[in-house]
Amino acid sequence: MAADSDPESEVFEITDFTTASEWERFVSRVEEVLNDWKLIGNSTGRLSVEKGEYTSGTWKEKSQDINFADFKFFLTHYSLKEESDKDDGKDKLEEDAFPLAMKDLLCMNNDFPPRAHCLVRWYGIREFVVISPGANCEAVISESKCNLLLSSISISLASSGCQVPMFVQIQQKWRRIYAGECQGPGVRTDFEMVHLRKVPSQYNHLSGLLDIFKSKIGCSLSPLPPVNIAIRFTYILQDWQQHSWPQQPPDFDTILGGEVGGVEFGKLPFGACEEPISELHLAATWPHLTEGIVVDNEVYSDLDPLQAPHWTVRVRTAENPQCLLGDLLTEFFKLCCRKESTEEILGRRLAEDEGKENSDISSALSKLTEPAATVPISKLSVSNMMHSARKHIRRHRRIDESPLNTDILNSVLLYLFPDAAVEKSSENSKSKTAQANSCGKADQDKSSDYNLFLHLKSAPSDSLTYRLALCVCLVNYNHGGLRAVAHLWQEFVLELRYRWENNYLIYGLAGGAPDLRCCLLHQKLQMLNCCIERKKARDDARKALDGSREREQRVSGGGQNSCPAPESTTSTREVSPGKSWDSWSDSEDEFFECLSDQGEVEAPHTEGEKDGGKSKAEGRLHPNNNMTLLNSAEPLYVPVTQDPAPMTEDLLEEQSEVLAKLGTSAEGTHLRARMQSACLLSDMESFKAANPGCVLEDFVRWYSPRDYVEDEVVDEKGNKVVKGKLSARMMIPGNMWVEAWETARVIPARRQKRLFDDTKEAEKVLHYLAVQKPADLARHLLPCIVHAAILKLKEEESVEDIPSVKKSIQQATAQASKLLHPHNHDYKKLEDFINQLTAMETVVTRARSLKAKFAISEGEKGEDAGELEKFVSSLLEEPEVVVIGAGQGPAGSIIHRLFINAQRLADFTSDEAALLSPLDEDSRHDRKSTGGSNKVPDFPSPAGREILLRTCVPRPAPYSKALPQRLFCVLMREEFRLAGAFSSDTSFF
Repeated sequence: MAADSDPESEVFEITDFTTASEWERFVSRVEEVLNDWKLIGNSTGRLSVEKGEYTSGTWKEKSQDINFADFKFFLTHYSLKEESDKDDGKDKLEEDAFPLAMKDLLCMNNDFPPRAHCLVRWYGIREFVVISPGANCEAVISESKCNLLLSSISISLASSGCQVPMFVQIQQKWRRIYAGECQGPGVRTDFEMVHLRKVPSQYNHLSGLLDIFKSKIGCSLSPLPPVNIAIRFTYILQDWQQHSWPQQPPDFDTILGGEVGGVEFGKLPFGACEEPISELHLAATWPHLTEGIVVDNEVYSDLDPLQAPHWTVRVRTAENPQCLLGDLLTEFFKLCCRKESTEEILGRRLAEDEGKENSDISSALSKLTEPAATVPISKLSVSNMMHSARKHIRRHRRIDESPLNTDILNSVLLYLFPDAAVEKSSENSKSKTAQANSCGKADQDKSSDYNLFLHLKSAPSDSLTYRLALCVCLVNYNHGGLRAVAHLWQEFVLELRYRWENNYLIYGLAGGAPDLRCCLLHQKLQMLNCCIERKKARDDARKALDGSREREQRVSGGGQNSCPAPESTTSTREVSPGKSWDSWSDSEDEFFECLSDQGEVEAPHTEGEKDGGKSKAEGRLHPNNNMTLLNSAEPLYVPVTQDPAPMTEDLLEEQSEVLAKLGTSAEGTHLRARMQSACLLSDMESFKAANPGCVLEDFVRWYSPRDYVEDEVVDEKGNKVVKGKLSARMMIPGNMWVEAWETARVIPARRQKRLFDDTKEAEKVLHYLAVQKPADLARHLLPCIVHAAILKLKEEESVEDIPSVKKSIQQATAQASKLLHPHNHDYKKLEDFINQLTAMETVVTRARSLKAKFAISEGEKGEDAGELEKFVSSLLEEPEVVVIGAGQGPAGSIIHRLFINAQRLADFTSDEAALLSPLDEDSRHDRKSTGGSNKVPDFPSPAGREILLRTCVPRPAPYSKALPQRLFCVLMREEFRLAGAFSSDTSFF
């Protein structure tokens, strides 16, 4: 106990009061950031800012995180970027001058700037710093914390010498309340703010606000300097009753009726289903007024918007209005992501029903073969007859079991296959067929957008594939969705099979090999058309030969033992020994019937051929210029050859993979060369048949002239003689050409094995199409739909002439060409791309809506019409547009009329509601007479009033410097805000 009481043993806690507190660290950190941002010292910049620069200029923004203990703040610097050519040094602040922000308080060039930071609008400053609480931090509400922050920025500004205004955001963030300060040499500006829910009645006009301003200034001078006033009243027009229906109403009498914006097959819908412009805001501004010139108190007001010298207008657009083209593309894109197969979608009941009705199928198909039909079966009526047979099959089904309405299905198929319609005359049939085969090339040449499909890898805009894409998209959107698409695809494949089996070319496909520049589905359809064309030509040639044989038999007596007819020069088929026509089948690939053999020219038989036993020349097309064979004087004939087998891009890829798997060994290389030389071998055999006695050099001279080199040499007699030889690559040992020439037999093209088995390839195509899921079909047709959407946007934009949309379409086309070419599409990017197209459609519909409201008709000319068009275009692209001539100009007169109509409608509605109330006849009569005597105002009450008061007075004493004072007042239905900037001379205080 004694030890505990010993004073020497006591331990004292030492507190170091020199250690910096959290508040001091916060102040120091703010000064460091100001120093890093080079905001220390005098303000630099031009004394005045040009008119409208706050809106058109570029604002820079940079942020930094700072902490006050564990409380996080954001320190953000906002500044208007000054152009170098304007910053020439002639209009700069002098030493010891007022801060630049104080000059901005009195500048009148940028009052009420649209789309600017709220502090820029309220105080007119071009540079400032804001301290705001972090994203997840509570708002600074208590008065002590607010005063602590204000003290912090005051100390930071004073210590660093920064003349840029600094604000602190206090209270709840949605209230946008800021308190701040700006310091200069001997001067200070305090930024204060008042925010209330309701407008006090005594301050609901200019007179009351002037009283507040003067009392706050507290200047003892008499009389006070005049107060400069700028007033802006905003009127909102919400009622667009003149144009309440943006789309044509549906026609319920048509097959496609009942849908808003419904269009016929082959056209994409376009436009908004609702009003894309929700409001029009008219701002009537009195920019330069002086106290005493205008009267505005609780009894009377001189502020008539029609007499305002300055009008500006802006429109408020509806958020994400429903647009038909955008919805159509979105629903089609969703179809690409489905996984159900056609069997899963349509269900097994449909297959069972078809099995039960097999007895009806035979009777239905018999309609196609009845010789006593009232209308003869022709190329243009077969599909129509097939549709009738299908109707017969479905006769006993209930309507609700069919995914796609029968009438709509027939309309779609008739649009896809217009050649199925029964024509009145054969001339119409021929013209229609010619039109189908030409695929509208004349129209394609006229259209500047026709080659767009090359960039998008889709299909020509007049092709069957393109029309199929439009139909699938519309059926999916309007007529049943996924099940209807599966039903349509099933019917489409059945139609193709019918045409293949009956040798009818597919309408809307260009002839020839598949175009690899198009989408894969279009290539498959072209491949099927090639097969039909080959099969049809072969069958026609067989019929012609059969007819020739019958004629020969009739001439020789028609007996059964009569000799077969000799070969005809017009025949395209020759039967080999031991074969009869009765045993011939299309599936046999022993021979190939060359279609162009019909035009071959048989050479006259010479005596040498008869006596010497030389082979007979076959399959000649025409002499090759004046060339002769090297080993004889016989002309060199161009042979009739087989066309190379057409291939689609997937077959080419498959073939490339097979060839690549053969490897680089000698055996693999040899096998690869043999596989690639099938066409070469066929051409050699045809050449040997057409040119008996020829050699390899003759073939090379015709087939590859560059591989036959001719040189001038001098013979034994001294004469110059031209001698030729094969090129070096042809003389390489083991050359494939030499090997192929040695193995090639003398066989004309019509007796060779087919290079292209049309029967096999057609069945492969039909199977490929049949197993496609609706989602696979949608992915195949997606490039065509994007193609059609871009064309539709171009068409609609050309009517409205919107430069921004035209530029966006060009950018979208370039972007689509990159998105649609890869096999594995990036669905996220495709979805964003569809949203871009929808945004362009929205802009066009907004322009169309505004043109309708401002009575701008297509083709209208004149100075006023041009001015109105320019005005409407500016409304879509600029935040706020000046109305030339204010209320007396062309646009102002229309806006005035729109407000008058809206006011009259509102008054009429209120009168109707009053008349429907339970009053007696006398009361109703009094109400009508009273209402009729009151004049309806042209404009409603202003939705917002902004009043800006400015002056320059000495504060706080009469002998102080005259400094700028400013008060910005906002009066709305549910908001009252006063944002004041009051400057004081601190030299002697």
